[in-house]
Formats: sequence, structure tokens, C-alpha cells
Amino acid sequence: MSHVSTPQDTDDDTPSGRAGGRGRKRERTGRRRVGRWILLGLVVVLVAAAGTGYWLYRDLDGNIKGVDIDRAIGDDRPEKLPTSGQNILILGSDSRAGANAALDKARVSGARSDTAMVMHIPEGRTRAVAVSIPRDTLVTRPECEKADGSTVASAKRVMFNSIYSQVGPACVVKTVEQISGVRMDHYVEIDFAGFKGLVDAIGGVTVTVDQDIHDSSSGLNLTAGTHRLDGTQALQFVRTRHGIGDGSDLGRIGLQQQFMIALLGEIKKQDLLGSPTKTYKIADQLTTALTTDSDLASLTKLAKFGRSLNGVDPSSMETIMLPVAYDKIDPNRVVAAEPQASTLWKALRNDTQIPESAKKSPATGGSS
Repeated sequence: MSHVSTPQDTDDDTPSGRAGGRGRKRERTGRRRVGRWILLGLVVVLVAAAGTGYWLYRDLDGNIKGVDIDRAIGDDRPEKLPTSGQNILILGSDSRAGANAALDKARVSGARSDTAMVMHIPEGRTRAVAVSIPRDTLVTRPECEKADGSTVASAKRVMFNSIYSQVGPACVVKTVEQISGVRMDHYVEIDFAGFKGLVDAIGGVTVTVDQDIHDSSSGLNLTAGTHRLDGTQALQFVRTRHGIGDGSDLGRIGLQQQFMIALLGEIKKQDLLGSPTKTYKIADQLTTALTTDSDLASLTKLAKFGRSLNGVDPSSMETIMLPVAYDKIDPNRVVAAEPQASTLWKALRNDTQIPESAKKSPATGGSS
């Protein structure tokens, strides 16, 4: 089965034929991939929620990068329904520029949207659901305005993962809104560059691996057993694919999920929120890694939003992969499966229970 390369597929840690062969474990991978960003997102919320007084550190405000989504998209957006709760598009980006390029030996340039999920928080904010959008999903990209003011024409059969690097985050938001009919209240992007600094700020994270890991691509070399990872090693750990299991993306996703759980455990164990100095260091690293919509692009706004989510229990959060089917023209790609996808999005728009039938994906990735 041939794989059609795109600018986003040429990275050596992106397996070819992702929707086929080993890549067919898509549903399981999608769920676990979503899980790691939920966990990292919760770290952000946790620190923001404890942010009383952070406004004193005005330099932290300057760390957060803001995107004026409303200006970039204009009025071409779904209506905000009064009972639709809160909808947040969370994007995990893996930039290979600057310091990150050195960490990856400058083999890959640019930035990629590694993960995308819509987090829906119903009215009352006591539970949440996250819907992941597989990176290889073919979508119709709407006409978008780039950061420099130029316009990019609409295009059909565009791989969802390509939109971020080709047009920018505002176009990703617009695309998600167009395919879902769900108005996004906020946009949050988390970059791996700040991830490295975060680990160093808390003094490292302890992980246990069941087998030796030797990955020449990521540079990670670990023997089976327990290790205390610094920021550089942590970044190598979450990027590792070739050095574990069968070399597919599934092994890497497992490592990423394992690490995020260990990271949360480390924060809790050290009682970092009880130490203003340590909390400041974490906040500095987290805000450096964040890009948000303009309405969240300050510590006071982020902290206020974080506190409003205190009632959400992470253990009860449901993760769903957007139901997809293998594309009939290119089996290495997937398309939204109907009527499941439309039913799922309708439930989010109306803030109603998602039917079980809308959670089942024809493209199971080879899993039962």
C-alpha cells in the first residue's frame, strides 16, 4: 500500500501508511493521544486555578501569545446557542524551530499540529467530554485569512493536519467550526518547547520502563527500570517511536500517556502549589508554552477560566474519537463517518447526551 507524502508526513517520526498496517490501530491511538493532551491541559488549568496573586508577576502575562480568532474569522461562524455550554479547541503543536530544532538535530523544520481535540464542557461544568479529530482526516478547508492578511482559497480533500502549518491556527478553528457546526468559545495551543522547561522547573519526572529503549531518531537511551528524566530526556521520551515495540506510533502514544500521568503525580507529590517560588517557575514555563485566543491571553483571564472548571472531575471525563471511515480513494486517509459524526456534533451543539451509536467508528484501526 503506497503512502502519499505531504509536507506534514515527511517527519521521520510519522509512520507511513498510518491508516493501514500498524497504523490501523487508529481508534485506540486516537483515544490515548487525546488523553495525554487532556492531562497536560489539566496541568495548565490546575496552575491557573491557583493563580490568585499571579497578576503581580506581570512579566508572565507577556509569555502568553494571543490569537484574535474573532477578527481572523469574522462573522462566518456558527451561532452560539444559549445552552451549548463551553467548547474549547485544544491543539498540541510540535514546533521544530529554535531550541526545539537543536533537540531534534534540525532534521525537521516548521511546526505541526500533532493533536487536536474539541473539549465540550456542558452547562454546570461538572463533567466534560473530549472529541479528538484524527490528523489524517480529509476535510474541506474553508476560505481563510492568513496572519499577513492574505486570503487562502477553500480546498476540498485537505488533510486536517496540514491546515495549521499552511494557513495558521485561526483557520484550524474555522475548519473545525465548519465541519461540526459547533461554535468554539476558546482556543488553547500547547507547544513542546515549553514542555521541556516545565519538566526542568519541577526538577525532573520519574518513569519506569519495562524494556530497554534505544532510539537513534529521538536520541533517547534508557535501560529497563526506573529513571529520573530531565527536560531534554522527557522531550525525547514523548517523541520516541522507533525504540519501542514494533516501531509504530502506538508505542510512542503509550509513552506519552505514561509520562503525563507521571508528571501530574510529580506535581501532586511535591505540593508545588503550596510553594509560591516553585509555582511561579511552573507558571513561567506553562505560559511560555501557551498560545490562546485573545479572550484568554492573560494570567488573570486564564486563572478565572481555570477556577470556573474546578468542578470538572478529570476521572469522569469522557474521550471520544470522531467517527471516521477509511477513504475510498486513498486508504491511508480517513473521512468523517455518517451519520455518526453529524449525530455527535449535534449533541455537542445542543448540549445533550451523546448517543452510543455516535461514538462508534467504522475505521477501528484493527481493534475490536
